[in-house]
Amino acid sequence: MRILLWHVHGSWTDAFVRGRHEYLLPVLPARGPWGLGRGGRDWPVATEVVMADLDPDSVDVVVLQRPEEVEEVQRGLGKRPGVDIPAVYVEHNTPKADVPFTRHPLAGQRRIPVVHVTHFNELFWDSGEALTTVVEHGIADPGYLYAGDDESLAVVVNEPVRRGRVTGTDLLPRFADTAPLRVFGMGGEGLPAAVGLSKDRLTVRGDLPTASLHRELAACRAYLHPLRWTSLGLALLEAMHLGMPVLALDTTEASRAVPPEAGAISNNIAELQRCAALLIKDPEEARRRGLAAREAALARYGLSRFLSDWDTILADLATRTSTGRVSFSGASNLRETPVLSTNPLLLPAERNIP
Repeated sequence: MRILLWHVHGSWTDAFVRGRHEYLLPVLPARGPWGLGRGGRDWPVATEVVMADLDPDSVDVVVLQRPEEVEEVQRGLGKRPGVDIPAVYVEHNTPKADVPFTRHPLAGQRRIPVVHVTHFNELFWDSGEALTTVVEHGIADPGYLYAGDDESLAVVVNEPVRRGRVTGTDLLPRFADTAPLRVFGMGGEGLPAAVGLSKDRLTVRGDLPTASLHRELAACRAYLHPLRWTSLGLALLEAMHLGMPVLALDTTEASRAVPPEAGAISNNIAELQRCAALLIKDPEEARRRGLAAREAALARYGLSRFLSDWDTILADLATRTSTGRVSFSGASNLRETPVLSTNPLLLPAERNIP
């Protein structure tokens, strides 16, 4: 199949384009969020395309990831997603605003199914009439690279200063009391000053190429995942694949990904600090827990399962009824959600279930 999608989330796309299809990534001269193309990634089966030059009939399926892409596809291809061309929407993020009453942008329709990347997301988004399902993350296994010689805690987070409490940035000084921090990701400039830490307690390593990132992560003693409100950080799953022990807040989907024997998972910061101190002191214990983390990640977040799940959805999208609606005869995991009033002031008996 020829699949059109924008390069929005690099790590997720890295797994998605490893399937058996042809992937078309829009590109613009200035690159940016609407024309990043491959973005320098080594994706042999991904082709950079100019939307204005693309034959609309050459596209089999559109994978949407932002609400604005619905209009962008119609403008660029002259086809309405879910009506004139099969389409699916991938929801990468946790809901914002009035949780759990946050209405999904595609909640009022049934032509474009919504694929959530975690069960937590599907549970907390109000998806209205949209058909929904979950395809959990898949990771291209980087291999067991763990060394752990650096007695520090690694953190991967994008824009920690701007996002603040969402990413648990305010928690970093508490963990820096236990071990030095190595922070990776975009937008980390000014982080030491923002949290009041000296450079010997917090080092900003920036946004590194994947291979370099994995190598530097694996050198650290443990991985710290302090994010309060996130879908499920792919960096966390990558660290587990590397064989790193992990320390994570027990929020959103983390408890499904991180078994206790893989490090520690808790909302009690003191408990996480104690485990961090243990791992820093005892490298063999860190190695043992890292092996447990890798085993858990391989079992649940393997690439082959991820691609198989997506093949099922894509095959169903390609089947259309005479009315122009997509048929989902083979995707038995697509669910219809009863539509409840999103007004929290209504009692359950007063809510309308059509």
